[in-house]
Amino acid sequence: MRFLYIDIDTLRADHLGCSGYHRNTSPNIDALAADGVRFDNVYASDVPCLPSRTALATGMFGIRNGVVNHGGVAADLRAEGPERQFVGRVARDAWASQFSRAGWHTASISSFPFRHSATWWNHGVMEAMNLMRGMGGERADEVLPGALDWLDRRGRADQWFLHLHLWDPHTPYNTPDDYGNPFADDPVPAWHTEEVRQRNWDLAGPHSAQEPWGYTPDEWGAPPPRHPWNANSMDAVKGIFDGYDVGIRYADDAVGAVLDKLDALGVLDDTAILVSSDHGEAFGELGVYADHQAADEATCHIPAILRWPGVAARSYAGLHYHLDIAATVVELAGIEVPTPWWSGRSIASALRDGSEAGRDALFLSQGAWSCQRGVRWGDHLSLRTMHDGFHAHWNDDMLFDVVSDPHETTDLAPVRDDLVTEAATLLDTWIAAQVDQALGGPEAGDPMDVVLAEGGPYHTRGHLPAYLDRLRATGRGHWADVLVERHGRTARAR
Repeated sequence: MRFLYIDIDTLRADHLGCSGYHRNTSPNIDALAADGVRFDNVYASDVPCLPSRTALATGMFGIRNGVVNHGGVAADLRAEGPERQFVGRVARDAWASQFSRAGWHTASISSFPFRHSATWWNHGVMEAMNLMRGMGGERADEVLPGALDWLDRRGRADQWFLHLHLWDPHTPYNTPDDYGNPFADDPVPAWHTEEVRQRNWDLAGPHSAQEPWGYTPDEWGAPPPRHPWNANSMDAVKGIFDGYDVGIRYADDAVGAVLDKLDALGVLDDTAILVSSDHGEAFGELGVYADHQAADEATCHIPAILRWPGVAARSYAGLHYHLDIAATVVELAGIEVPTPWWSGRSIASALRDGSEAGRDALFLSQGAWSCQRGVRWGDHLSLRTMHDGFHAHWNDDMLFDVVSDPHETTDLAPVRDDLVTEAATLLDTWIAAQVDQALGGPEAGDPMDVVLAEGGPYHTRGHLPAYLDRLRATGRGHWADVLVERHGRTARAR
């Protein structure tokens, strides 16, 4: 048995052909989905990049391991405390460690640990390779040679675990110019109408329609490779969608090259393959473009496609965390899942017998761009906002029917107080239970409180004064007034 985890950064669940997307973004991934299990409702428990992969590596929610931000205290794992043994339990029970301790050869090709100073990603990894010498954003053509070389050297061996990280759908969508645009003649998704664009144009916040690259439209210093400066027309909106979707197609080509290599080595049929991501990307949802700033449907709902020898192909509708998929992979490999230490729960038995399983509710967290927690249950997603990330139109409580309204166009909170109350009760109960199980003990508290005490999410710190001036200069002074009332004129400098 062999296991390949293809980790495509910033990949939305609904931009793949196998999920019904109208563009041909993912023919190779779609072929895997046709031959494997397509999980339709998998969510990253903690977003964005650093919290998500930390949760996956440790098997624990961010509220337990302490990592919910991209900077500050809550960007580092909490200490295990006086119970820490010669080999710490975080390292011993990491995802890759389950395989290495069981005799598998484990490897990871990724610049993620460099980009986020996340050495714990490599717990249990025998070969940790940043062959690109990068700090994130490397194109597939820069990553692929190392992966193919590794497979040439080790691919025919038994019992290996390889993590392959592709960045291409992540901003700034820098697919080479000579690749062209396969979607030049394809319209944008039907939900994003001119009415949506006009409504979003007047909103505030980093990566809003007027500043889709940060706090100013020219924050990158030069035009982004495949995008306009802002979303001032539907042609511009199409450019934003096209750049992202071309990145998916470019990554999918790399997936095809890896599958071809496994086939040439004669091991494709005996290799289990998981394609998934760390988080999604917003394209107008909650007023955000080309980024991942909430604990919402666009950001937390990720694809998970698992082709496992002997497991029948199917679609699977149950609600699950990405941590549950990791636990499932461990059990399918014949390795014991470290429960209850892990937050993830295996559903291997359901996959083997063709049944359905699923959690009653999922609890989602964002602490890098905003401070927000979500409850995904039934048809709904409830969002509690503790720091709005300077999206002045976000309310403290929001509610969406994400089954009928997956792009979060209608906030139901004003008319469904019963559901808001139900979600609040579920969330408060969950927070209390998780804090009791946290690294460092219950006295460590909720890491989201640490983020708020430090001055808010990392990507907002120090930006407010200049952004207030920009809002007033661009006819959005009413939102500046809201932000002053909520946050004051200054924010802690980075």
